[in-house]
Amino acid sequence: IHKYIIYQTGIFHNRLYYDNILMSKTYSQKNKNLLEKLRSARLEVGLTQIQASKKLRKPQSYLSKIERGERKIEAIELVDFAKIYNKDINYFI
Repeated sequence: IHKYIIYQTGIFHNRLYYDNILMSKTYSQKNKNLLEKLRSARLEVGLTQIQASKKLRKPQSYLSKIERGERKIEAIELVDFAKIYNKDINYFI
């Protein structure tokens, strides 16, 4: 297992904070399941990544990175995916 340390600095409530974020190349099983469901839902409605990304008003690379697990998906984004894939939000959870 390869682990990477990302150093992040920023301002939080007018204080400077510094965090070490440990990331692993392997994803949790729940995350893998979500990625598989996102891809299969897209294919079920017959959309290519390009077509789906146009409906989301995002570049194709955005969708590709999400499906490959290179980019995390936020809850609000998941709602948008559910709409264009004609799925209930609970399908992905």
